[in-house]
Amino acid sequence: MKDLLDIIIIGAGPAGLTAAIYAGRSRTSAIVMEKSAPGGTIILSDIIENYPGYPEPIPPFELMDKFRMQAEKFGASIVYDEAKKIEKNNFYWKVIGNDGEYLGKAVIVATGTRHKKLGIHGEKEFTGKGVSYCAVCDGPFYKDKEIVVVGCGNSGIQEGLFLLKFVKKITFVEFLPQMTAEKILQERIMEKNNVEIFLNHELLEINGRGKIESVKIRERNTNKIKEINAHGVFIYVGLLPNSEFIKDIVKTDDYGYIITDNNLQTSEPGIFVAGDVRAGAFQQVAVSVGDGATAAHNAIKYIEDISPGF
Repeated sequence: MKDLLDIIIIGAGPAGLTAAIYAGRSRTSAIVMEKSAPGGTIILSDIIENYPGYPEPIPPFELMDKFRMQAEKFGASIVYDEAKKIEKNNFYWKVIGNDGEYLGKAVIVATGTRHKKLGIHGEKEFTGKGVSYCAVCDGPFYKDKEIVVVGCGNSGIQEGLFLLKFVKKITFVEFLPQMTAEKILQERIMEKNNVEIFLNHELLEINGRGKIESVKIRERNTNKIKEINAHGVFIYVGLLPNSEFIKDIVKTDDYGYIITDNNLQTSEPGIFVAGDVRAGAFQQVAVSVGDGATAAHNAIKYIEDISPGF
């Protein structure tokens, strides 16, 4: 029992790191489990320009590094291990990772989301060879090339604006009959003269020999098929929650997002959720920060209430 922690935080994105800040300031013992790099999927974006306190755009990596430093300042310890399973063990929770097991009185799940795949011909074959889900990572490889961006939501349009710094032309393909990105992003993309937008279209396949050469799209009303020359395809068609490791323990909605009460506690007492993996969350950094603070506050109260049992 000497290794028993107060709180195990799973995920070092905005929600998890905020939870770690609040846990540290309350002098509770806590670790943050992270399978890759601190910051979450937001660090794959180009800029953040709607986070309060930063009137000028800030690179996500820079902002998240400030979160990390603040969490560590208050005593958070980041453990680089992926949570694979959670089990109830007497009065505490055991989180089983690839490299170890961790015991905690409470758990905060802040594992976020990942990019959804289309599942079409050529997507898997060309992933890392022309198919990408990260403009910041791969955009510079397409200097003066023609590319396709799938999805006209916030991610697709914002990442498309970044890609226009490099590419010759972008063809946007949107399944819905309208763009769903914020109006300010729509206005910015419509000002560009090297952009073509196909609304109400579906990407059918990605083709090429060794490298991407073209894609085929279908107009959903007429079923008319069009082939477009392209050197790369960037896909932004939604997100999936990283909840597989816990979905058999707590209640989730039909899409796998974890259901919580107003205190951000799940169907299992002692397990809390913060950020994009939570059902009903507005997936923004500002919301994740609020979730992280709320989850940590209520996890601390939970520990105080049950402490006589330990």
